[in-house]
Amino acid sequence: MGTNVLDVSDNSFDNEVMADKLPVLVDFWAPWCGPCRMVAPVVDALAQEYHGKVKFVKLNTDENPDTAQKFNISGIPTLLLFKGGAVIDQVVGAVPKTQLQNMISKHI
Repeated sequence: MGTNVLDVSDNSFDNEVMADKLPVLVDFWAPWCGPCRMVAPVVDALAQEYHGKVKFVKLNTDENPDTAQKFNISGIPTLLLFKGGAVIDQVVGAVPKTQLQNMISKHI
């Protein structure tokens, strides 16, 4: 995980995501998930690219099932974009960097 991507848990989610003033991209993932491992370096690169404009966090769905269930995460990787404590966009599956850039750019 890159230095610009924060690990969050069920306990820290509200504080780190819902209460943040910046848009927050949450990567819902699990260690056993191949597509999640493919998306991880893309998320790291985007975290550097959008540093100061968008906050990037990862939530391990195996270790934090309550938050995953709260947002109806049924497939991973799922990337949710939050703004003002609400989900404003989402992508499910391993997608190209350009698709994530387009999703983020239209909300900042």
